[in-house]
Amino acid sequence: MKPRLALISTALLSAPALARAATGSLPLLSSSNAAGTGTYSLDVQTLLVITALAFLPGILLLMTAFTRIIIVLSILRQAFGLQTTPPNMILAALALALTVFVMRGTIQQEQDLALQPYLAGTLSFNQAVLAAEPPIQNFMLAQTRKDALHLFVDLSGGHYATPKDVPITVLVPAFATSELETAFQIGFLIYIPFVLIDLAVASVLMSLGMIMVSPTLISLPLKLLMFVSIHGWALVLGTVAGSFVTPPPS
Repeated sequence: MKPRLALISTALLSAPALARAATGSLPLLSSSNAAGTGTYSLDVQTLLVITALAFLPGILLLMTAFTRIIIVLSILRQAFGLQTTPPNMILAALALALTVFVMRGTIQQEQDLALQPYLAGTLSFNQAVLAAEPPIQNFMLAQTRKDALHLFVDLSGGHYATPKDVPITVLVPAFATSELETAFQIGFLIYIPFVLIDLAVASVLMSLGMIMVSPTLISLPLKLLMFVSIHGWALVLGTVAGSFVTPPPS
């Protein structure tokens, strides 16, 4: 038993050495010119891309139109008095589809300026990252309110000649704050007709002495009838999509 255990231990300890002998040493940095300017090797670039995938949910929530859309849809569902209809997955998928629709111009600019040149080999990894920044920055600047931007610029202690000089680290919280404010304003306007229906139904039931009947039982079909009759989904989605300002071209 002991010789077998020793053999297994030796094999496990020698595995890394055998792998290095077969594949060669893992390059970490590579220098491409005589000036000593280093560029990331392909292995490190792959590692950075895989690591960046963990930040995709945060990027989607804080740097795109997704936040405003999903909040408005959630408020709409709450105004109906429904908890799970439509399901969260349906709302998220619908918000994601509408986000792609709203940001189609920005996505196309990202492809033209950064992704396609990088895949073609005309831009390095660092150059592609720098080229991808202006389109998303222009989109966020177009949606960001001036008061929110001024607030975070003052908190950062910086002074910038133009809004385009504001760094991403300052622009992202200003953009997220503006999106929350805009989403709640749209949600408030959507909520008012549903509240009026609830109040009307509750008043009628109270006047009839039907205090044991839940107003939601009567108001929900009326809300659905009103919403469907005015083509509510098209109105809500069209209003949310139209609330975004088209950014100027980079």
